[in-house]
Amino acid sequence: MNPMKLIDGKEIAAQIKQELADKVTQWKAEGRKVPHLAAVLVGNDPASETYVASKVKACQQVGFKSTELRYPAEITEEQLLAVVEKLNADKDVDGYIVQLPLPAHISEQKILLAVDPAKDVDGFHPCNVGKMVTGLPAYVPATPAGIVELLKRYEIPTRGKHCVVIGRSNIVGTPVSVLMSRKDKYADCTVTLCHSRTQNIKEITLQADILIVALGKPHFVTADMVKEGAVVIDVGIHRVPSDQTKSGFRLIGDVDFEQVAPKCSYITPVPGGVGPMTIVSLLQNTLKACEGK
Repeated sequence: MNPMKLIDGKEIAAQIKQELADKVTQWKAEGRKVPHLAAVLVGNDPASETYVASKVKACQQVGFKSTELRYPAEITEEQLLAVVEKLNADKDVDGYIVQLPLPAHISEQKILLAVDPAKDVDGFHPCNVGKMVTGLPAYVPATPAGIVELLKRYEIPTRGKHCVVIGRSNIVGTPVSVLMSRKDKYADCTVTLCHSRTQNIKEITLQADILIVALGKPHFVTADMVKEGAVVIDVGIHRVPSDQTKSGFRLIGDVDFEQVAPKCSYITPVPGGVGPMTIVSLLQNTLKACEGK
């Protein structure tokens, strides 16, 4: 058996950022518009703060214009809808995201439906989801797009392989199950979608050539659930207390990395696997949104 290889999301993300930066430099030289990504942040959820800060930083690194719009948690649904309308109408903004979760008094569905599908670089609008399912050009949600990009850049064969996805969220599990079943060189699998209520889940995961885990439960996947030589993609990210680090915590995934890694042909670490890819996929969508202008 081949030794286990680590899928380095940081390295691949850095390559893509360089490609995007080169493109922006070329566009500037041609006098073309620079891509502009806006982010709407409501309240001060720590995870959301971190995400938005890293998106703004990534925009700076590749030469994109970025705008951060912050609002207090008390903002009304009506006021937030007005912000969305304003962004829809702003010709300079190519794409924008409304960072989730939103406060309980605001309907996430109502806000997401109000986003112009042509600026929906998160790929959450039903219009983009429908296009993705039918194989039309669309903005694909960032994390699933990043996962497919990793498989592609590592040239991991998918044709005819059995891919098992654990988790059925609209952000990762469901869209990635659709993408992995596409007739595409790097996503051409037979797909099984499992979730928290799946019975005999271990029997199913043991059949997986490619296992994508996005359940949101720390160390849910253990070594006895993975077959020898499988490719494991871990989307989960959790903070757990640790006396080994200066910060007092460390990050772990949905997969028990130490136990599972020796059985794999390829595996993504947490952090540094899927995470960095999510942000570059968002930048790739924003470039796509600007391309037609």
